[in-house]
Formats: sequence, C-alpha cells, structure tokens
Amino acid sequence: MSDGAQPMVRAEGVRKSFGQVEVLKGIDLDVQSGEVVCVIGPSGSGKSTFLRCINHLEQVTAGRLWVNGHLVGYRERGGKLYELRDKEVSAQRRDIGMVFQRFNLFPHMTALENVMEAPVQVKGVRKADARRRGIELLERVGLAERVHNYPNQLSGGQQQRVAIARALAMEPSLMLFDEPTSALDPELVGEVLDVMRGLAQSGMTMVVVTHEMGFAREVGDKLVFMDDGVVVEVGDPRQVLGDPQHVRTRAFLSKVL
Repeated sequence: MSDGAQPMVRAEGVRKSFGQVEVLKGIDLDVQSGEVVCVIGPSGSGKSTFLRCINHLEQVTAGRLWVNGHLVGYRERGGKLYELRDKEVSAQRRDIGMVFQRFNLFPHMTALENVMEAPVQVKGVRKADARRRGIELLERVGLAERVHNYPNQLSGGQQQRVAIARALAMEPSLMLFDEPTSALDPELVGEVLDVMRGLAQSGMTMVVVTHEMGFAREVGDKLVFMDDGVVVEVGDPRQVLGDPQHVRTRAFLSKVL
C-alpha cells in the first residue's frame, strides 16, 4: 500500500473538545493511498467525531490533519494556524466523499437527480455529462432499474447505495463512511457492504467507522480500535480481531464477537 509517498490522511495529536468535554485526546494515525482503514470501538469513543474532523465538519481543537498533503481547514504561517474561508474549505471537501449513517437524500429529487446535483452545482459539470456519469454510477451500485425512483420509493439499503453513488459523483480521492449500515434492517446490510467491497477492490482509499467485524476482517487493510478518545490498538484486522494485544480491545471484542 505504501510506497514511501506521503499518506492520504495524516493525523498528528488531533484533539477535539465540545465545551468542557474532550472527545478526542490526541489521535495519531496515517492512512496510505489505496488503503481501507476500519475504525471500531464503543459508542462515545470519538470515532465519528474523528471522521468529521477529517473533512472539517468539526474543527480540531489542537493538532494537525492533512489530506493529500494539504492541511485540512487551516493555513499555517510562522507556526500559527489561520482558519480557511468557507469557500476554501468547500474546495478541500470536493476531494473527500462522505457517507453518513442517515442517507440525507433530497426527497424531492430522483435517485439520478440526487447523484447529478453536486457535480452540476459545485463543479459546473454539464447536465448531459452529469446525467451520463450518474447513470453509470447508479449501475455500478446495482440500481440501474431505479434511476427515476424517489427516495421514498427505495428501501434503506437502496437509499444508502444512492448516497454512495452521490459521493462518488464528485470523483473523490478519499471516501469516509460513518457507520453506513447501522440504520439499516439486517437483511439490507449485505447489499451496501457489497458495494463498499467493490470500491475497496477498485483501489479507493477508505476510512470506515463500522460495527461490521466480518467486513473489517475481510476487506480492511488496517483496523483501528478507539476507546475514550484515544487510539488504543492498530494492526492487521485479522491479527487484532483474532489476538488483540490490549486489555481494552479484548474486553470490547469479547462483547461484540
């Protein structure tokens, strides 16, 4: 995965507080280009907050985050950080796709219109080109027959696959997934994981916050266990799940495996 080039994501000493509550307590982590990194841990451990910091949906309280060699959300001058303007942050986010737990589709738009919207509005792509690409992406996620359906005509798993296609339409170099299957009925989880498997096989760099240990074991290149705002253990998923080294990792996995 790594050829000595700079990582796609680098976190150094990342901290995040909400008021008096420190949610992230100094996260150090590298994600190499083409790597699938799965992040697991109990509720409230800071997993989703860390993901949201990567694309500056949350501002870090301390530390540094880089994506593709660019400092996220800030410009550094003379050792001091200056926050980027909204327009500059939006430009950085174009390169980062994010799929949330809830699908957040526009209810008044068809699946295809949902996928076309950002390339047309944000990137200025011609509608005909966005339509062609949108149809390709919906075919890729197994929804060729559903391009003209509205969200309320789709199952939760289908809506989540539209959300993945929508994120891919911006041609990101990094995809973030925040528990993408946790809002789904159990029988719909597999269809979303299959799409994510295909993305991983295509070489997409992915950071996935998940409870799906089978997916992490099978698809992940690296497994990160977080607890109480810190990274407790990092390693090969099969190694960490099969023989965790840290007592906190063992305690967590004994409850979920």
